[in-house]
Amino acid sequence: MPSSDSTLLPAKKTARSIVYIDGFNLYYGAIKGGPNKWLDIEKYFQKLRSNDDIKRIYYFTATVSGSSRMGQAVYLKALATLPSVEVRLGRFKLKDMKCRIRACTFAGQKLFKVPEEKQTDVAIGVQMVLDAVDDNCDRFILVTGDSDLLPAVRAIKLRFPKKKLILYVPATSAIRGAATELRGAVDKDKTLPQGLLRHCHFPAKLPDGMGGHIEKPSGW
Repeated sequence: MPSSDSTLLPAKKTARSIVYIDGFNLYYGAIKGGPNKWLDIEKYFQKLRSNDDIKRIYYFTATVSGSSRMGQAVYLKALATLPSVEVRLGRFKLKDMKCRIRACTFAGQKLFKVPEEKQTDVAIGVQMVLDAVDDNCDRFILVTGDSDLLPAVRAIKLRFPKKKLILYVPATSAIRGAATELRGAVDKDKTLPQGLLRHCHFPAKLPDGMGGHIEKPSGW
């Protein structure tokens, strides 16, 4: 007897999911110093969550300064070509820090300016709560190790107990990957899989959608 046509169909994706990525947490936890800067995050999460119906991928970051600015600008252009990805930009604010090196012999004021990322954690938390209230997804896929997301996670678990929160902590070391409080607040937690990253790069040259091309930055 011939097989039913239904057996030839791909498995139905049943869980509506939204991915929330803390871009700097991802970069410093799993990307920096390695060969995976040219990461196609849409391809990566489609492979990682192959049974999910991914509705949207939010990538939260801020514009950097200095030598990394040009590479970041090119990467953000590459992300803009992905239909499911939406980039949300925060900002940096200069913060006064005091030198703590005891052996320092500088006689002047030991204060220096360091950039501090602002708004990212709040922006992620607000978007998650809005998506919960509007019933935009069944699963929240959170990519961070930052405990500042705890209030949003706990609020969603309290008010929407049927929705699932799944955490991926970007980390290559046990210390950075601890995220004990955040791991304890979600339904499932894992360290972000490193081996999959190298299989999910953009092509070295990709169409920009306007007749031109975006090229992978030198050294990436």
